[in-house]
Amino acid sequence: MPQKIIKISSDISSHMMAHTGEKPYQCIYCDKFYNTNSDLKRHTRIHTGEKPYKCNHCDKAFSVSTNLSSHMMTHTGEKPYQCSYCDKSFNSNSNLIKHTRMHTREKPYKCNHCDKAFSQNGHLKIHLRIHTGEKPYQCSQCDKAFIWENMFKVHLREHSEEPEPSYQCSHCNKAFSAKNRLKEHLRKHTGDRPYKCRHCDNVYSYSSSLKKHIKKCTGDKPYACSQCGKAFSENSLLIGLMTIHSGEKLYCNHCNKAFSNTVIC
Repeated sequence: MPQKIIKISSDISSHMMAHTGEKPYQCIYCDKFYNTNSDLKRHTRIHTGEKPYKCNHCDKAFSVSTNLSSHMMTHTGEKPYQCSYCDKSFNSNSNLIKHTRMHTREKPYKCNHCDKAFSQNGHLKIHLRIHTGEKPYQCSQCDKAFIWENMFKVHLREHSEEPEPSYQCSHCNKAFSAKNRLKEHLRKHTGDRPYKCRHCDNVYSYSSSLKKHIKKCTGDKPYACSQCGKAFSENSLLIGLMTIHSGEKLYCNHCNKAFSNTVIC
């Protein structure tokens, strides 16, 4: 009786490599290896910038199909991942996991240079710059470089110049460089408050004021410090804390006065 020849599928072959540790697929851009060709392709897109998964509702594109699936929920409003500790829900499991750590206080990402630990890998990577001295945010107009993107953006304001105002307010002597800025300003005179909170009865003249309020109303604190883990509802408060850690100074938008805290004239 002839012996049967069993052809092992590529899926099983790839799975077996997880047990053997074999990684035959090497990246041509760096020294990383993978046990499947599909994993290699996903990784290679980091180097090439290829984003083949395009949203059909907006112009965003993604390198991984799962990221597109999560993004599509921002258009549909679908949030199937429910927190078991509170009533918040999320459009991806990864976002739920990050949120859940706020409740559990879990910090699985530990620094190998000091005793600090973080709830998110991205926060650890930023923190490591303090030890390595890496400053990836380089100003193109001077020789200054920064550890944190927030501090870099604050610095760029020193170089920026406001265009000449051309839109004059009919109620006072103020003028603005953009029509929408004038429109917002006019609400001070008219008392118009078109932005209403969906969680309470508060109304606001500006969308930025509503956004700040919603974070306080819901308890949302999306701005977390990568060094100590403290979280804030406003980015400006995070920047203030960062200046304490780094010794960097904040500069007033209207004069050259420097501050080491969150107070800006």
